[in-house]
Order: sequence, then C-alpha cells, then structure tokens
Amino acid sequence: MADVTVLVVDDDPVIMRLLEVNFEMEGYRVVTAVDGQQALDQIDTACPDLVVCDIMMPIVNGLEVVEQLRQSGDERLRRLPVILLSAKAQASEVQKGLDVGADDYITKPFDPLELIERVQALLQTSQS
Repeated sequence: MADVTVLVVDDDPVIMRLLEVNFEMEGYRVVTAVDGQQALDQIDTACPDLVVCDIMMPIVNGLEVVEQLRQSGDERLRRLPVILLSAKAQASEVQKGLDVGADDYITKPFDPLELIERVQALLQTSQS
C-alpha cells in the first residue's frame, strides 16, 4: 500500500497521531494537515488517493473542504474520496456531510480497524 497516500486532517494531535500510526501500520503513506486550508494545500502538493477529514477545525472546516473539492474544475479533485470523521453524530449532521459530497462519514469515538476497512473499501471502489 506504500503507493497509496492518505491525507489525515484533524486539529487534535492525539487523533492525528492515532490515525497516522494506524495507516502507516497498514502500509499507507500518510500526509497530515491540522486545518482545512492546510488540507487543501496538501491536496495540491501531495496528490493523496484519499482524505480522512475532521469537520470541526479552524480556518476552513471539513464540510468546506469537501465542498471546495466537489466544486473544483479539476476532475481528479471532484472524484477524490473523502471520509469525514467527526464527533457530530446526529443523523442530520451525518446527512449534511454526505449531502456536501463526502463519500463516507464516521463518528468519533471510532474503531481504527473499522476505519481502515472502510478506507480500503472506498479505495477499491474509486479505483475501479
């Protein structure tokens, strides 16, 4: 999986490190960002294959990141798989995340193994 890059976006350093370690243990290359603007910059420079993004972040939030990607003039960015990872667990919040264009939505606290499985499934779907 070293040829697969995952961008992890979260302003919580503990969650960031947890995600980074788990993805690296599965063989993914990991790049990180601590807010939505940094995520958009990393997407331009690192060309990730998938993004795991928190919603509640400073500067640009996760929903805005997804909206900008889906409205991009670049086909690759419009199709870039995004999983939102958030403490916002109400059905209306989940639906809002999916409505702006996220491919999946996982609530915190989360099972790292389930997240890995969903990432793998989404990568298989997006590459076919």
